[in-house]
Amino acid sequence: MSTPTTPTVPAYLASLFSLEGKTALVTGATRGIGQQIALSLASAGADLILIQRSTTNTETLEKVKALGRRADIVVCDLADKDAVGKVVQRITGPEMGSRVVDVLVNCGGIQRRTPAENFPTQDWDEVLQVNLHTVFTLTRDVGRHMLESRGGVSGGPAVEEGAGDANPRGRGKIINVASLVSYQGGLTVPAYAAAKHGVLGLIKAFSNEWASKGINVNGVAPGYINTEMNTALLANPTRSRQILERIPQSRWGLPDDFAGVVLFLASRASDYVSGETVVVDGGWMGR
Repeated sequence: MSTPTTPTVPAYLASLFSLEGKTALVTGATRGIGQQIALSLASAGADLILIQRSTTNTETLEKVKALGRRADIVVCDLADKDAVGKVVQRITGPEMGSRVVDVLVNCGGIQRRTPAENFPTQDWDEVLQVNLHTVFTLTRDVGRHMLESRGGVSGGPAVEEGAGDANPRGRGKIINVASLVSYQGGLTVPAYAAAKHGVLGLIKAFSNEWASKGINVNGVAPGYINTEMNTALLANPTRSRQILERIPQSRWGLPDDFAGVVLFLASRASDYVSGETVVVDGGWMGR
């Protein structure tokens, strides 16, 4: 009886999608979509730096290590403006061995639901801080770090157009997680809608400045995904049914549905894709 063999990955695909030798910084990776993204990047060869509120949840860390990749947790509360403003300097400075970040995925987010006429100011401030201000700060600071390793910083010495493509580490990749409500208003989520509309603007604005300097800035926009953030919707039989009836694929999405698209945006396969947001929604937006 013949012994089963493990299929080999064609060299062509490996050259496009491999993240060997790369380091990815990911927020929101303790569960759901963020965890699946982290594991996808690790499976393709990347080492992971996980920004978390604490070190108590080590599930993603252990799963990444089980894949044979390095993983480190950096403690930072995304709701703490001052802490967020210092975290990239910590990661790329001597405190952590001057790590070089090749991929950033901003996936961390929170949700608050209240009818618009009663929406609390405190909830507005918290959602905007985590879902927009933090995305801006980390994109800016990691982007500056990537520019320094790929030819220069805006405002400093001139950077020759296309110089980043010659960098031995390849192009820097920044992926910001948007949402269907980046395009729609949603119901009872005015702060979330405002933040996610803002994320689309950040993707385009940063891409316009950095695409010629070795950095791709793109995004993914999840549809209705079966995760903890949508517990309230899933528990509402009427609203859950209405949502499902509109999705052409006739199912809610799963975190696994993001493994391939984020790997594409993080790898060499997407080197000429800039300023775009890929909608992952089972066809909802086309309905």
